[in-house]
Amino acid sequence: MEPPEGAYLHLGAVMSPVGTARMLQLAFGCTTFSLVAHRGGFTGIQGTFCMAAWGFCFAVSALVVACEFTRLHGCLRLSWGNFTAAFAMLATLLCATAAVLYPLYFAQWECPPKPAGCAARDFRLAASVFAGLLFLAYAVEVALTRARPGQVTSYMATISGLLKIVQAFVACIIFGALVHDSRYGRYVATQWCVAVYSLCFLATVAVVVLSVMGHTGGLGCPFDRLVVVYTFLAVLLYLSAAVIWPVFCFDPKYGEPGRPPDCAQGNCPWDSQLVVAIFTYINLLLYIIDLAYSQRIRFVPSL
Repeated sequence: MEPPEGAYLHLGAVMSPVGTARMLQLAFGCTTFSLVAHRGGFTGIQGTFCMAAWGFCFAVSALVVACEFTRLHGCLRLSWGNFTAAFAMLATLLCATAAVLYPLYFAQWECPPKPAGCAARDFRLAASVFAGLLFLAYAVEVALTRARPGQVTSYMATISGLLKIVQAFVACIIFGALVHDSRYGRYVATQWCVAVYSLCFLATVAVVVLSVMGHTGGLGCPFDRLVVVYTFLAVLLYLSAAVIWPVFCFDPKYGEPGRPPDCAQGNCPWDSQLVVAIFTYINLLLYIIDLAYSQRIRFVPSL
């Protein structure tokens, strides 16, 4: 509902259910970030990832709330509905990962040695609680803005659009395992699997970018038809990788069927190969679900 003439501030941006969820995101994000930065502490790749995820989500959430409240999003050359839906899903995944990693690596009941002491433990436990609340706040926004059956909406708010974000996120996990001494270069077959992961990731990101930029209507053919064709091809490609990767990594003829006993903890190629195999099957399942949903979606590119 448009405000009366002269009312430039949109109170619904902070008073509606979605607006309330976004305000909670800002509150929980700032609290979590501050607790860790002040006394909780973080080290290593895991701690850096958590801080980067919380900082990124807080910054973009603040931008979204500011643009919604002042109605400045109408001046941006992008599809605002697609952008907010895509970001909410991405933030949910990032915050879920951080909410698992930070307690796992940093929170413990025993007090760490001085100079950190029990105060650092208390701050880390509190940060873990607020990290979980932050994840729930973003998950609530995704649930509130998700397209309902029969509703005409922006593409990224549909199940198919949300799955695109999850597929890209899972692909990033696969890439992380690949570069962590997975030995994928030993065989042409495993190199083919890497090419499959890369091609599908790039195509998925392209779909998301086109949707967010609002350029889906200028492709020369229906965007929804392109999405269905691409998703079908992605299912076939991932199906090939789901067969080839385990054979050339865990079959006795090419690799190790079990974890080698002399493999160092945290630096074992077999572990990386197992992670790649697991998330290959996860992404294959996601693409199959995506294919089922993408055949019956209705969306408006300009929303």
